[in-house]
Amino acid sequence: MSQHASPSLSVGVDVSKDTLDVAFFPQQPASSFENAPAGIARLVATLVPLQPQYVVVEATGKYEQALVIELAAASLPVVVINPRQARDFAKALGKLAKTDKIDAAVLAQFGPAVRPEIRPIPDEKTRQLQALLARRQQLVQMHTSEQNRLATAQGAKIRRSIQAILTLIEKQLRQLEADIDQRIQDCPLWREHEELLKSVPGVGNQTARTLVADLPELGACSRQKISHLVGVAP
Repeated sequence: MSQHASPSLSVGVDVSKDTLDVAFFPQQPASSFENAPAGIARLVATLVPLQPQYVVVEATGKYEQALVIELAAASLPVVVINPRQARDFAKALGKLAKTDKIDAAVLAQFGPAVRPEIRPIPDEKTRQLQALLARRQQLVQMHTSEQNRLATAQGAKIRRSIQAILTLIEKQLRQLEADIDQRIQDCPLWREHEELLKSVPGVGNQTARTLVADLPELGACSRQKISHLVGVAP
């Protein structure tokens, strides 16, 4: 791999629980690193002298987080895209097969083709809020599933079991929502943004809080730019 700076170079990193598969565009030899602190450090050390234009990573929910933090700390231009964007782009390229190496190559091409916005990486406080909101969404989905099971459950014992789970989920939801509410209230900027968003008809607590955590640029740039960040039509 050349160690000369290449500002037109784009890097794609396919992240799994144990492995980071890395591809380059224009073509350079692909690499693989362990998704652990030592492997991440080696990857960062490899990329810094190359000075890539983009380092594109697909959001996995959690496995990419340590990598993204270290890339940003090294002042590398990391871009985290959602899985739908990656799938749509792969289809546009005619890449129907799916392997880690192919996915990394698609991500590497995504950068120069789409020229995504390079956004600041959320700080620790924001990441904690995002994690709480994600956990709340998981619990809401679990609650809906158990309610659906309760509607068709046969026998009192099964219904009692489901009801016990529902009661526990509801308790967890109340605790999470209280924690999220306290964090919003403790941050004047978040509180101001939430109140402004909730003044829009149809925007409730959870939508406002999700936007506060995941789209801090809202209100600071045009609707076209926000649409580009989210990956939807304006």
